[in-house]
Amino acid sequence: MIKPKTTKKDTRKELESQVDQFIKANGTIQQVNMGESGLVDGKYSTSHIGFNEPKQDRTPLNHVVVAIQQRKNSKTPPTPPAKKRPKKVVIYDDFGEPLRWVWKE
Repeated sequence: MIKPKTTKKDTRKELESQVDQFIKANGTIQQVNMGESGLVDGKYSTSHIGFNEPKQDRTPLNHVVVAIQQRKNSKTPPTPPAKKRPKKVVIYDDFGEPLRWVWKE
């Protein structure tokens, strides 16, 4: 069974009902003045990103890269394409009747 696609009208109604439930549960809506920004000192706050640990050193994998490059370069050269075989072609007369077969390369 296919789930029906939600329309803008349905989404709008759902958002309005969620806001109404929030207000009924004694939630308060904080008003923000026009032109205010969520930036702190003109920069995005990085505290919400979730990278609280210090940067870890990367594990060097140079030997793996070298091994892959060697395998790439050591491949055998591709075989040349097979020689084209002659084809058997029919020769027709002026009336479209077959006259004879000829081998063409």
